[in-house]
Amino acid sequence: MFTGIITAVGQIKSAQEKGDGLHLLVEVPAGYLDDVVLGDSIAIQGACMTATQFEGNTFTLDISRESLSKTVGLDQTGPVNLEKALRLNDRLGGHLVSGHVDGVGKVSHFAQIAADDYGSWLLRIEAPKELAPYLAYKGSIVVNGVSLTVNKTEDTTTACIVDINIIPHTLENTTLGKLKQGNLVNLEIDLIARYVARMMKFN
Repeated sequence: MFTGIITAVGQIKSAQEKGDGLHLLVEVPAGYLDDVVLGDSIAIQGACMTATQFEGNTFTLDISRESLSKTVGLDQTGPVNLEKALRLNDRLGGHLVSGHVDGVGKVSHFAQIAADDYGSWLLRIEAPKELAPYLAYKGSIVVNGVSLTVNKTEDTTTACIVDINIIPHTLENTTLGKLKQGNLVNLEIDLIARYVARMMKFN
């Protein structure tokens, strides 16, 4: 389990073919791996992965072709959001996150809000239509591993349009600040919403 609170921004240094997937080498800030052991889970761009080897400030992981087909941003070099698995005595700063990507969305708008005194940005994402029942005003959503609050939803015939406000701190400490219109992003719906929807089918 995770919280959606990014603890570091790392770099995928290499992505090499291995079996039916890829072998990734990820570089992290100094000291980030001090409390991590082999087999621990680390979320990368919102996808839960298993650390298989350490060397200095790097760790490796293997990602299957199935996982690659359900996510974006894990098959090429570049910056990635990182979060180590939640411990039972940790603060739950974001919300309960499983690290399982539910769908890939598309950034349709990303710009600073002119009338906002805090320098916030508006992030608008076209989420897959099948995720619409789980997305609600003031509900939670994970975008590339970051726990965020939904400010508006709009259902269309092909997608669920989601508006999110991003504060400067989040832009500076995650990879979200590098997003551009047209970029694809990993999305995870709220865990509680998933169970509520399932229970409603039996009422």
